[in-house]
Amino acid sequence: MSSSTSDKPPGLRTGTLSTADISFFVVSAAAPLTVMAGVAPIALVLGGIGAPAGYLLAGITLAIFAVGFTTMSRHVRSGGAFYAYIAQGLGKPLGIAAALVAMVGYNGMEIGVYGLLGSATSDTAGALWGADLPWLPIALAGLLVIWYGGYRSIDFGAKVLGVLLVAETGILVLLAGGVLLKGGANGLSLASFAPGNVLVPGTAAVLAFAFSAFTGFESTVIYRREARDPARTIPRATYIAVGFLGLFYAFVVWTVIQAFGDDKVVAAAAGDTGGLFFAAITTYVGPWAADLMHVFIVTSIIASLLAFHNAINRYALALAEEGVLPAALGRIHPRHRSPYVAGLAQTLLGAGVVLGFAAAGADPYTQLLLWVNTPGMLGLMALMLLAALAVVRYFRRVPHQEGALRTLVAPATAAVLLAVAIWLVASKVALFTGASPTVNAVLVAVVPAVLVLGLLLAYRLRRKRPEVYAHFAEEPPTAPHADSRTDPHGASNPDAHPDPHAEGADPSCPQPPTSSSSTPASVPPSRAATPLSPSATD
Repeated sequence: MSSSTSDKPPGLRTGTLSTADISFFVVSAAAPLTVMAGVAPIALVLGGIGAPAGYLLAGITLAIFAVGFTTMSRHVRSGGAFYAYIAQGLGKPLGIAAALVAMVGYNGMEIGVYGLLGSATSDTAGALWGADLPWLPIALAGLLVIWYGGYRSIDFGAKVLGVLLVAETGILVLLAGGVLLKGGANGLSLASFAPGNVLVPGTAAVLAFAFSAFTGFESTVIYRREARDPARTIPRATYIAVGFLGLFYAFVVWTVIQAFGDDKVVAAAAGDTGGLFFAAITTYVGPWAADLMHVFIVTSIIASLLAFHNAINRYALALAEEGVLPAALGRIHPRHRSPYVAGLAQTLLGAGVVLGFAAAGADPYTQLLLWVNTPGMLGLMALMLLAALAVVRYFRRVPHQEGALRTLVAPATAAVLLAVAIWLVASKVALFTGASPTVNAVLVAVVPAVLVLGLLLAYRLRRKRPEVYAHFAEEPPTAPHADSRTDPHGASNPDAHPDPHAEGADPSCPQPPTSSSSTPASVPPSRAATPLSPSATD
């Protein structure tokens, strides 16, 4: 690479993130411990002992989606990720609308979780030390911590998330190990995967929860400009994330079933939903492990917030570089190489929402978390559906050397399955929110309303700012002398030696647009169902 020059603005820190680093970001966004301790017991109550299969089915569906998604990532190098794919495949109006949905979706997945951070930390302090802490100061402190994490370099964030992810998955592995070593309550059983226990009416509700537990895994492509060898790193990280989450979720839920026994676990989950995992780890490992689980739930939430914050900042950076958002949001910190202005704006937006809910006397868990998180989750699922359709149309229009399995069969199948998943989540939305039918109708209507608003914005841009519209989601240029290596699938690898304005160039040079969680899946609707309240077993 050429040396940095003082007369050029800094760019993102390119060539920094490995496959493991990107995997840490997207798996941390899913918050595995929070999803398991907070949502899995509800899935058991609704779907019975066949619940683990629901997580496997959701994982398989999203793995099918990842086939076309990662194939597209090798051909569309714009940093806009979802919206760039949709613009290239389905047209610029839908691409601009998708960009708006992405901003609303990712912000919804992150900002609502500050309510969970406040209530979870308060519950943990009460369970461990008997302290009664107000949620609002905790949430505001969390906003500052997350802002600082996003302000620092991307490799700093990857290291922090790596440590936190090891902690939260480690405590679940410890629980599973204790159950397996002691043989469970009545010996180990595979009845959870028997067709008679999977094909039950409650499976639809389990699938709704299961799909929400993966939301955010697709954010791997957002880090393209900062990845090492993105043509290989991004697909690997995507498959690792969805594969790990699907298998890990199913395995952990199955071990908890073994902890109580096939015949007693549903009653145990219904009787103490929030304390199910704490009771299991107290019995099979010890009370000290239950105390650690309380602490690691809080760090799991912090990891998820940081992962989503970084993803949002890069989407805002990409849209600023497109000319859709104010240019100031595209500024890169000269030392940390982070989109620090976008990060500050996102933090101020989060603070405004949190303070607004607090001023209205809203509950941080049942209202701030669930009412803000649910539209975000639906928005990201809608983007996946549009992206799957975009893959099909894109590869019908451009010459390529990809096979039909990757460009037609897998994305078309994924589109059908994702449409079913969105219908399941929307039809079961009351399970996520615990709100009135009117509130639920408004929450479900947010995504289509934002999509329509985005289409109107696109037509306005085409009339008022045709130069911005014309270059929206445009591919970054590649130097004529680039050494176009061929990837394993026969496609030219445009990332080999890009020009100074393309990804992978000298970090000091201006960069092209860049475009993540599952978020923690929405936590159960009843306050009593949260695992963050002290259980009788503690």
